[in-house]
Amino acid sequence: MGRITFNGIMLLMILQIFLVATTTGDETCESDRIMEEQCRIHTYKTVKPLLDYFRQVRNEIEQSETKEKLISDLMEKYHEIVKIHETFKKEAALLNEYKNKVIKGENDLQLCQNKVDKSESDINSQQNIILKLEKQLTDKSTNLENCQVQLKSLNSTLIEKDENIKRLSENIKSNKEHQKTLELELEKSKSIIIKHENDIQLCRLENNKLNRTSENIREEQKNIQLKLKDCETKLSQSALDKLTPTTCLPFGDYSGVHQLNVSGIGLFNVLCDSQLAGPGWIVIQQRVGGNENFTRDWATFRKGFGSFESDFFLGLEKLHRITSLQRFELYTHLVDEDDNTYNARYDGFKISDEDNGYALNLGKFNGTNYEEGMRYHENMKFSTFDHDNDKVDNGNCAVWGKSGWWYNHCSNCNLNAPYGSLYCWNYGFILLKEVKMLIRPKEAMKK
Repeated sequence: MGRITFNGIMLLMILQIFLVATTTGDETCESDRIMEEQCRIHTYKTVKPLLDYFRQVRNEIEQSETKEKLISDLMEKYHEIVKIHETFKKEAALLNEYKNKVIKGENDLQLCQNKVDKSESDINSQQNIILKLEKQLTDKSTNLENCQVQLKSLNSTLIEKDENIKRLSENIKSNKEHQKTLELELEKSKSIIIKHENDIQLCRLENNKLNRTSENIREEQKNIQLKLKDCETKLSQSALDKLTPTTCLPFGDYSGVHQLNVSGIGLFNVLCDSQLAGPGWIVIQQRVGGNENFTRDWATFRKGFGSFESDFFLGLEKLHRITSLQRFELYTHLVDEDDNTYNARYDGFKISDEDNGYALNLGKFNGTNYEEGMRYHENMKFSTFDHDNDKVDNGNCAVWGKSGWWYNHCSNCNLNAPYGSLYCWNYGFILLKEVKMLIRPKEAMKK
């Protein structure tokens, strides 16, 4: 009986150890819910043979008297269970270590993900900066190309101005020589006039003598008188041709319509003005009432049109012929809608010949602040709706401006524009109601 009790106690101890091992295994498995099911399956497979064995032992103890051997076997099994328990503890420790490594890996992975996100943000920011820099580089490249084009244009303009200076110098020299020739011709004409006056006096004396003769000679006298009148007419016309002025200077302070005689054109009327800026000015263009249409073709602007009492344009060919004789200055007189007056002088006004498009030259400026408006058109050829000489690639500025003018890329100062939209500007827009353009020889300033 005591032996059976001992065996029972030993069996209870073994069962308790089994339960402790099972509980430890459960706690280890519960530390990681993800592997809980796997731990239970593993524990069941491990313990199931022991349970079967315990059932068999219990049956053998109840049925057999050789229980000491069974106890010995149970002790061996006990030691095996202890070893299994130790193994479970090690595996639990390894499982916890693995779980910590997994958690640490997840944290490291999150840090890496944050770094990747920050790197992507930095890359996007850098890409935006690169795009912006590329745009700025493109804009600067475009500006550089524009500057190169402007520099080329300025170089071309400088070369053209050098050529103009050279040509003007030659013209001055030629004009001086022409002036000397005219002075010599004038002296010669005076001598001829004196001689013809003497001849006329002799003719008159001869006529007086003939009057004293008989009636038979009177018929011949009439013929001589007719010849004498014809001679006087021819002499007067010859002298007039040589003495008729080419500018308004000889008329002094007498404003109004006078007759000039210019080589290549002959006699023609001009409007002289001595009120606006002193004596000797030829009015070449006038806008005072809007009674004249300035939307004209090339031939009309070449010849000139309008009325001296209202609006008129003297004519491009006359301007060319007049300004080719000597150096002229240009005076512009503008009145805006508020009756403010603007004046300007240019000391080298000249119009080229028709083959060169009646191009405009101005010279140096002296006057009020709309200079740049006129300067914008210097060296430009004249344009009309049937002669496009502007710098606009597509279209004709004369059609857009509804008038003939020295257009560049259209105009900053169009004094031939339709009345009511006359304008001139450099830094500010000036709407005009009255315009006059006048010229006179530069030499008049020295007198």
